[in-house]
Amino acid sequence: MSQTEPFFNYITEGYKCKGDFITLGAGMLGEETVTNALVNIPLKTLNRHGLIAGATGTGKTKTLQILAENMSEKGIPVLLMDVKGDLSGLAQPSAGHPKIDERHEKIGIPFDAKRFPVEILSISEQEGVRLRATVSEFGPVLLSRILDLTETQSGILAIIFKYCDDNQLPLLDLKDFKKMLQFITAEGKEEIAAEYGRISSSSTGAILRKIVELEQQGGELFFGEKSFEVDDLTRVNEEGKGVISVLRLTDIQDKPKLFSTFMLQLLAEVYETFPEQGDSGRPELIIFIDEAHLVFDEASKALLSQIESIVKLIRSKGIGLYFVTQNPKDVPEDVLAQLGMKVQHALRAFTAKDRRALKLAAENYPDSEFYNTSEALTQLGIGEAFVTVLNEKGIPTPLARTMLRAPMSRMDILSEQEIQEVLGNSKLVKKYNEVIDRESAYELLSDKIEKVNKKKTEDDRKKEEEKLKKRKTTSSRRSTRQNPVVKVLTSATFIRAVFGILKKVI
Repeated sequence: MSQTEPFFNYITEGYKCKGDFITLGAGMLGEETVTNALVNIPLKTLNRHGLIAGATGTGKTKTLQILAENMSEKGIPVLLMDVKGDLSGLAQPSAGHPKIDERHEKIGIPFDAKRFPVEILSISEQEGVRLRATVSEFGPVLLSRILDLTETQSGILAIIFKYCDDNQLPLLDLKDFKKMLQFITAEGKEEIAAEYGRISSSSTGAILRKIVELEQQGGELFFGEKSFEVDDLTRVNEEGKGVISVLRLTDIQDKPKLFSTFMLQLLAEVYETFPEQGDSGRPELIIFIDEAHLVFDEASKALLSQIESIVKLIRSKGIGLYFVTQNPKDVPEDVLAQLGMKVQHALRAFTAKDRRALKLAAENYPDSEFYNTSEALTQLGIGEAFVTVLNEKGIPTPLARTMLRAPMSRMDILSEQEIQEVLGNSKLVKKYNEVIDRESAYELLSDKIEKVNKKKTEDDRKKEEEKLKKRKTTSSRRSTRQNPVVKVLTSATFIRAVFGILKKVI
């Protein structure tokens, strides 16, 4: 220990916690793991957000699993975005392995296989608790940013929401919204123009195309009722463990618009719903966003601005956001600056572009006398990572090359039978999976349009009857009036007769 004593002090002093904490693993000096040089994360700074980065196959998902398990163990609820489909195994204990025992002996902590309370969620056609939200809950501002509308189009969206509010027309799903677009450009055009001014059909057409794009990515499954209540993400089971909600997203990797729409709505709903927490010493909810580039790649400038604002403000509600991606550059700099915990797995440097990215990644971490960070980043093994977190005073801890502990739960997916068992025991399935299609804007507008069209048909019929009646009256008058030619001839005969009589008298 004498050779590693300075390093041991470097780790133990840097990661010392007075309050409750999570242990990630033990510090490494070169290739050697220093037993009991434990790398800890204080619970009170978990809401300061985090980043898990690294090349494919370096262990990012297992790190996410380790963090989720230990947070649940401490009674902290967790929401995971399972894009690759390999996180459902949290519901079953690890099968164990001699290599796991060897790893934990090096770290200096015992290994204990455990299962964790899991709720399986879905926003697509996959099985799970159905997550939905209504169009009304988005509101015109958020929906405009998601659809990347122009200022004029956003103004039309605001008019639609105002009209629906004033006329008690619930906007629940995309069917309602499309019907409203049809109404304001056709049957309701004059009514809208009288109150709000004329609306360009080309603008409504552009909005409709954006809605259709979202619909094609599966938006019709997400928009509707019953709306998911975010409080159901913060449950704790009877043993005091935080429930881990696993959102299955394996079938929407090629649908970034739907994914970013869901994420932004969820974060906005959480921010609006949760009260200010203050310094409570532990977070209310931790959200892991796997494949984070799916959120940012398709985002407009307005949408990125909205995300950055939420990331800055949401921690005051006791919510921690953890982005999981291949390279830190996948996350915008303004968001990256808000992330207190960073776990960096190995990066590859096969090309000049890779080497530049590697250098930039190394600059995100504190300098250390024990490491050449940019060089060591290419040498990290599977299950190893550079770690820096915020200590209890909110100060970044020293950089630590860390041998990470092994997951306590299964490092594999659940079988179909096991998934059915999880869903069968779920109270939320019964609460949210019933299809509800109550009377909303679509039905009310359809009824209104039908009445308008019926009245128009009736008015047209009456006008036609009036025209026919008028024609008949005119025809009748003409039949009783003497033909001008006959009149002339009759008059001439009368005159001749008169003159004939006069001639005889004379």
